[in-house]
Amino acid sequence: MPRLATRIYNLFEGVTIALDSLRANKVRAALTILGIAVGVFVVVVISAAIHGINASVARDFEKAGPTTFFVSRYPVTLEACDGTDDTCKWRHNPKLTIADVRAIGTLESVRAASGQLGLGREVRYKDRVLSSTQVIGQTANWTIVDHAGDLDPGRSFTDAEDANGAHVVIINDELATRLFGDSDPLEKTITISGSPFRVIGVYHYQASFLTGGNRPRAIVPFETAVRTLNAGWSNVGIAVVPRDEVTRDQAEDEVIALMRARHGVRPAADNDFAIITSDKLFETYNKIFGMFFLVMFVLSAIGLIVGGVGVVAIMMISVTERTREIGVRKALGATRGTILWQFLVEAVTLTGIGAICGLIGGAVVAVIVRHATPVQASIPPMAIVAALGASAVTGVMFGMLPAMRAAKLDPVEALRYE
Repeated sequence: MPRLATRIYNLFEGVTIALDSLRANKVRAALTILGIAVGVFVVVVISAAIHGINASVARDFEKAGPTTFFVSRYPVTLEACDGTDDTCKWRHNPKLTIADVRAIGTLESVRAASGQLGLGREVRYKDRVLSSTQVIGQTANWTIVDHAGDLDPGRSFTDAEDANGAHVVIINDELATRLFGDSDPLEKTITISGSPFRVIGVYHYQASFLTGGNRPRAIVPFETAVRTLNAGWSNVGIAVVPRDEVTRDQAEDEVIALMRARHGVRPAADNDFAIITSDKLFETYNKIFGMFFLVMFVLSAIGLIVGGVGVVAIMMISVTERTREIGVRKALGATRGTILWQFLVEAVTLTGIGAICGLIGGAVVAVIVRHATPVQASIPPMAIVAALGASAVTGVMFGMLPAMRAAKLDPVEALRYE
């Protein structure tokens, strides 16, 4: 117990001396704290953003359903494409068509196949104009695939309206607010690229990272997008929902066989289309954010190294300025371990203050990101532990040299120091 009490006393004494040293050397201390704070700030902010994005992505995939998959003209890949056929074979893939959507929908293993294409068009209501609004062409069964929100008030368009290219539109909350304010948008007429469209529903959904945030959006029948809005076929995507009694793999095999037959793909040739599952999307997503983690590590390491160099400098100066004090303490019986402990505590206190400043700054930015963007940024507890742990390790590593120098001072020579 006496030894523990001595350790605790030395700990508080080291913290007190460190704070006195900060006040005596404000500029040097501030630069050291800044370096540590920057490193911790980077760790906290990026961890908070990635934590929020992970939650958003997981929520989006959960809403889409674990068995839902997509047929696309192009694969989701991070591989380099230099323009040659060897690296960009998918550039020659044929366009997907509404006939492909209907054919997939007839398979026994498929509950629903929904076609989609996106485009940007001017939307206008009286004197209110949105120059580039995201307009999405959907087949009439899109509500079976899309579970990200709810349609209320109003309704979706029917199969007949889709087949006839009816000029009806469903708008989201953001578009309704910008065009109509607080008034009821139902049955009002807006123009999209100069063509009149009757609003038949308002779609509510939770903005997320994958959906691109809370942007104005309009949903029109697929055939209307092609005939009236001149949407191209190059970006058609097909969402496929298997029946409950079959597995996703079974549905995938049937879709692949059907598409290869429709496109006349030879048995030994690769698919000229892509099947995209949630697993593949997660794999690509993890590769992308693995790069962010690497950048985070490098930036935070640079900040901690800069702060660590500052710790060495300020602690060396502190040892020099307190040489006589060290000599007196050794003459009164202080051991090398006691002196070493005291200076290490000072170094860790210095880096700890920097870590706390970085945590506070990171928390403030996380709150701003959470309220200003669709990313629900939040600081995971492990990020806090890692930041404080990294700052403590930095203090010990870079404070060890000046602490050992102080501990090795000869008490007689130290007492003679002027």
